[in-house]
Amino acid sequence: MVNRKELNPESSPQAAYGARIRRFREARGWSQDGFAPRIGYSGQHVSAVETARKSPTLRFSRRSDQAFGTTGTDDSFEREWNEMRNGSLLEGFPEYVGYEGRAAEIRLFEVGLIPGLLQTPEYARAVAYGHVERGSITYEQADERVAYLEQRQAALLRTPPPMMFVVMDESCLHQAVGGPAVMDAQLRRLEEMSARPNWIIQVAPFSLGERRAFYLPVYLLTMADRSIIAYAESQAQGYVERETSVVAPMFTAYHQMQGEALSKAATLAKISQLRKGTP
Repeated sequence: MVNRKELNPESSPQAAYGARIRRFREARGWSQDGFAPRIGYSGQHVSAVETARKSPTLRFSRRSDQAFGTTGTDDSFEREWNEMRNGSLLEGFPEYVGYEGRAAEIRLFEVGLIPGLLQTPEYARAVAYGHVERGSITYEQADERVAYLEQRQAALLRTPPPMMFVVMDESCLHQAVGGPAVMDAQLRRLEEMSARPNWIIQVAPFSLGERRAFYLPVYLLTMADRSIIAYAESQAQGYVERETSVVAPMFTAYHQMQGEALSKAATLAKISQLRKGTP
């Protein structure tokens, strides 16, 4: 082919993305000009993405997934775009967020830190900058994490909003993050969110002991079609699980833990007492 530029997928994530677009396109017998109208772009734009002269966008990725039939699959270009954009995030997490933005019900369990979807910007920034101080990410990556979290929180304001179920280990309330002013504002945020009709916030008290169902963060999603998805992570890796035989027992364990956690009212009282410094 005349003027065909050879690609080096190993030169950068953008180059790897472009090479994969070309591979998928050619496998279907489409030229750049033939592929372009299918996704609403020009042939020149497709060429620029394939040769890494232009960075792909979320819109380009989603349109490509629609054209190739890769939406929601392991080959998803949206997934690859998210991984490029959020390279400092744990493996699997951008994939999970794609499902989270469409879920009808979201169930969270967190240990040590307030769940991200409930964090104030100041609290989230303090957590992210803690990673900077340990040398694991840069300040730029920390700011990207905070912005990414704000996008996730904004996605919850859709109509109708998802039902939110949150169980926090009691340690989440006692971990001092960002200083007294940040913690006071964060506890106020918990009080405000608890008053919303689509939020059920509960604390799993220390007294739960060995009956606590999970010892690492776990996120469970119920999609609009009632399919269920789980996301769990360790210190080094996150993983999305869609196999019902694996996910269903996690839902059962979560519901059992909800039954033993403090009620919504008792949780709110505990948060208010802690914020006011009363026993």
